[in-house]
Amino acid sequence: MKLSKRLEMVASFVERGSRIADIGTDHGYLPIALIERGVSPGAIAMDIGQGPLARAKEHVLACGMEDKIELRLSDGLAELKPGEADSVVIAGMGGELVLHILEQGRALWESTGAFVLSPQSELDKVRIYLEKNGFCIAREAMVFEDGKFYTVMLAKRGRMSLGRPAHYLYGKYLMEARDSVLALYLEKEKARMQAILRELEGQETKKAQEAREKLLCELGWIKEVQDEMQGDY
Repeated sequence: MKLSKRLEMVASFVERGSRIADIGTDHGYLPIALIERGVSPGAIAMDIGQGPLARAKEHVLACGMEDKIELRLSDGLAELKPGEADSVVIAGMGGELVLHILEQGRALWESTGAFVLSPQSELDKVRIYLEKNGFCIAREAMVFEDGKFYTVMLAKRGRMSLGRPAHYLYGKYLMEARDSVLALYLEKEKARMQAILRELEGQETKKAQEAREKLLCELGWIKEVQDEMQGDY
């Protein structure tokens, strides 16, 4: 099973030998690929929609994996029982929804060894939530595909302290690893913010002033991250 760059990155975060629950499985490509490659012995492919599950079923049957992949209609983690999965994958949705699913699945936190998360927005909120709720980020990486940036993180039970706003926004562990995709993202974000600042020149309304202050603050955080990644912090 050939995966997109984004899903390849997600797949690389699943620990060998772990039975997975893929939340929002859509076409079922991820569990199929993980079983084909011998990474996972089995999987539960879950989705809130009958349509996506029907598509996933077609692909599971075509690959002859109906004995290894169970398809399950579920709103997030609602239909997953403790001990059924070693790793839970929550990818391809916004940060608020990722947090809702995690919160909904509190009963599974202790029995699940790993959560592979790939929120498409509000990454700072996700990192804050993990820190406050007894998770640590064991690994984090970024990938760039079709003009979009995606972050993948492996969260496990434990303690961490990120500390600074820039760490929550851009990822302390990405910074420490001098992640090349993060470096590209920061440059693009800097250029985007500088362009907005130029558009705001000459505007003296309160709203414009507040927007300028916010942008300048964020540009300061970007400089902080870039300096740290270059060893100048």
